[in-house]
Parts: sequence; C-alpha cells; structure tokens
Amino acid sequence: MSFRLGLTGSIGMGKSTTATMFADAGLPVWDADAAVHRLYGPGGAAVGPMGAAFPEAIVDGAVSRDRLKAIIASDATALPRIEAIVHPLVQADREAFVAAQTSDIVVLDVPLLFETGGETQMDAVVVVSAPLEVQVARVLARPGMTRAQLDRILARQMPDVEKRARADYLIETVTLDAARAAVRDVIDRIRRQMRDA
Repeated sequence: MSFRLGLTGSIGMGKSTTATMFADAGLPVWDADAAVHRLYGPGGAAVGPMGAAFPEAIVDGAVSRDRLKAIIASDATALPRIEAIVHPLVQADREAFVAAQTSDIVVLDVPLLFETGGETQMDAVVVVSAPLEVQVARVLARPGMTRAQLDRILARQMPDVEKRARADYLIETVTLDAARAAVRDVIDRIRRQMRDA
C-alpha cells in the first residue's frame, strides 16, 4: 500500500514545477488537472454524463471548457451539478492510478485539495509556497493574465497562509535548487517515518 502524499498550492506558487521534481526523484505523480482533461476529452468518461446534463457543453465529442465556463457564468446551479458528475470520476481515476503503482510513495497533485476536503484521503500533505510578490509576478507573466483575473482566482482558493498552517510539509519555491533540495528532504523524511513506524 503506497503512502499517499497530497501536493497542493495556490496559483503561481510553483506546484507544477515541484510535481516534476517529485517525478524526477522517481515517484509516480498523478495530476488532477490532467485527469479532468482525459475525462473531458473524446471518449472520456465525463462526456456522456455531461452531455446528458449540459448538451450545449459538448463539441466534437468532447466537453468544451469554454462552453462550461459560459454555462457556469449564466447559471448559479451549474457548478455544483458539474462537480457532482466530475468529482466521482476524478476520484475513480486517482484510485485506479494509485492501485497500479508499486512505489512506496505516490504523489497526488490536487490544486484545490483543501478546498474540496481531499486532504482527508492523504497520508500527508505538502504545500508549495512562495512570497506574495513572487506569486503575483509569476502569474502576471502568463499570456493574457490580468490582475483582476488573478484576484478572481485567488478569491476561490484558500489563502496561502492557511494552507501553510495546515501543511505537513512545506516547500518554498523561490529558487529551483532550494525547491529540489526540499523535495528530496520531504521524500527522505517520509521514508524514515515509514521505516520507524
């Protein structure tokens, strides 16, 4: 039975880069966003049930994220209905991934881990963080991103200070070298803990 390490962090904190570092260290990494893309893609498990609930969201046999955004913007009841369809499918995808692994530690990359209560299904949680000015600079460097868009995204995410307080492990991503060293340290600490258990 693999140790489940939840990986989370707010937008622009370096979570994707950190997930790659865990993969580079030899750990299998499951990505919630990639799972949703698979489920929404042609032939994906979400296409049928989403098409039944929101026929206008289906384009060329796949779920259109742009259409979903428009539906959510115009219908206050849409998001909980979408989540009721997608969350169980994402969870099934994650469980299948974990069951297929032979590694002692499996990393589960979930952007809204705390926001969705997913931390209860993890053995430990690592939060990726950086100072506010670093976060803002990274996000605003993305094509087409505005401060207003960033503020809207942050309003939906648990504040970084709260995530840090709830973390079992914290990885600061100000420099790549420091982040890589922190990833190795987290892996070593978990393996020591598992040996001593």
